[in-house]
Amino acid sequence: MKKLMLGNEAFARGLYEAGCRFASSYPGTPSTEITEAVAKYDEVYAEWAPNEKVAVEAALGACFAGARAFAAMKHVGLNVAADPLYTAAYTGVNGGLVIAVADDPGMHSSQNEQDSRHHAIASKVPMLEPSDSQECKDFAMLGYEISETFDTPVLVRTATRVAHSQSAVEQMPRTEKELVPYVKNPGKYVMMPSNAKGRHVFVEERMQKLVAYAETAAINKVENNGSEIGVITCGAAYQYAKEALGSKVNYLKLGMTNPLPNQLFLDFAAQCKTLYVIEELDGILEQHVKALGIACKGKEIFGCIGELNQVIIAEKLLGTKLEVTEYPSQLPVRPPVMCAGCPHRGVFYTLAKHHITVSGDIGCYTLGAAKPLESMDWTICMGSSVSCLHGFNKVLGKQSQNKTVAVIGDSTFMHSGMTSLVNVAYNASDSTVIILDNSITGMTGHQQNPTTGKNLKGDPAAAVDLEALCKAIGIKRVRVADPYKLAEMEQAVLEELAADEPSVIISRRPCALLKHVKHNAPMKVNSDKCKSCKMCLKLGCPAISMKNGKACIDHTQCVGCGICAELCKFQAIE
Repeated sequence: MKKLMLGNEAFARGLYEAGCRFASSYPGTPSTEITEAVAKYDEVYAEWAPNEKVAVEAALGACFAGARAFAAMKHVGLNVAADPLYTAAYTGVNGGLVIAVADDPGMHSSQNEQDSRHHAIASKVPMLEPSDSQECKDFAMLGYEISETFDTPVLVRTATRVAHSQSAVEQMPRTEKELVPYVKNPGKYVMMPSNAKGRHVFVEERMQKLVAYAETAAINKVENNGSEIGVITCGAAYQYAKEALGSKVNYLKLGMTNPLPNQLFLDFAAQCKTLYVIEELDGILEQHVKALGIACKGKEIFGCIGELNQVIIAEKLLGTKLEVTEYPSQLPVRPPVMCAGCPHRGVFYTLAKHHITVSGDIGCYTLGAAKPLESMDWTICMGSSVSCLHGFNKVLGKQSQNKTVAVIGDSTFMHSGMTSLVNVAYNASDSTVIILDNSITGMTGHQQNPTTGKNLKGDPAAAVDLEALCKAIGIKRVRVADPYKLAEMEQAVLEELAADEPSVIISRRPCALLKHVKHNAPMKVNSDKCKSCKMCLKLGCPAISMKNGKACIDHTQCVGCGICAELCKFQAIE
């Protein structure tokens, strides 16, 4: 039976059909739905881990126990998981281990657009790269076969367009896999130097075997259309090239992008007078082609920034413009903003009002950097807000510690903010950290986290007490403030900034989009009282606008948080 599926759903189906028993991930767009989808299969144990490193380590332990195991993350999450990955390449596996990494060319929801193929090369593990939903399913299953045959973790790289596009997928029954008995073997699994030296030899020998496999693997295929022009490509770029160029060229489509074959490239190039390499982001395939002494054109045409598409390829190679449906040019730009009633708005308004320097982090609240609040000075990676604040204050001392804060979400704090706060307490910087506790992992789509009291499947789970945790870490000044109450939030911020010791403010109010949250009646503007001062617009609430010279509130968006009413000096908002 065939079914229309997102790439991520199809990937989950592949895990299910392959007999996967254990899945652990941290949500990160565009990978999140894989784990959400696989959790719907009762035969697979699935969980959200506090971060990607923990997820890969848990999956590694599950594969040591003899199960087929899985972990998923976005590209920047693989940076966090790199530590166990690089050593797992040495230990190898017992049951199969597949790790999905979703890259984000074009940075639709990411702070960089790194190419995860570099991690595969550096860690010396095989990488598969599907180009549509059917291949997502097939490559997930193939990943386990390769993992168990070659005793290695396997990376499967997707991208936003593959993960979030739909195509038909053939569904088959699940194949149950018996647990592989665990046998104590310190020489294989205990990576102290004396054992690791021997395992490095194994890794290099394994890479040679994988190169031989890549030469004849069915997922590395040639499409000969009788042309003198050849295109080497992979992943989403293959779909773009096919749509733009059709049967005008020959294709070498790589389903395995690490390690790469040699003879297959040479044989394909020998059939072509002109060779192009079409790939998104970095020139990994192109470098390999040129290292084999083959002349080709690639990044000098397409560059290494952003997504490709069929229009770009047609223009660059054919000099023609494809007819595609385009959005009308008169449509207004709609940048992302914090939702109406977002509890983070009151925090950022307070910080902006007092011109406080803000060390930012990754989540919905990163939108605090946007106009009109513009209350964020830098954002680097998960957990970095607290660490950066510490270093900033250690250097500047009194110049900064009374007017600089870090902001970090509850899920991000559990991900990697805890150790940063330990550093603040242990090395004693007078730093104020605001934990934005909205009771959910917001930007990736309302996933549970260790503070919410529910697990991935919504069952009751142990909930971390943030106040108790911060105090146990060594922070003596810990207080909770309601971001819907501007005066209360302002008092908390100013008092903690004035304290000559580390402090934590927990800004606690559930995400306005959570289904179980009960809202007040929408606010409305008394136009007779409105003086058109536009003070309410400084909140950046999408429910508030000006109409006929007066403030106006869209009742379909407003959740009645009341912040705008607190702000109005003329009591025009009721």
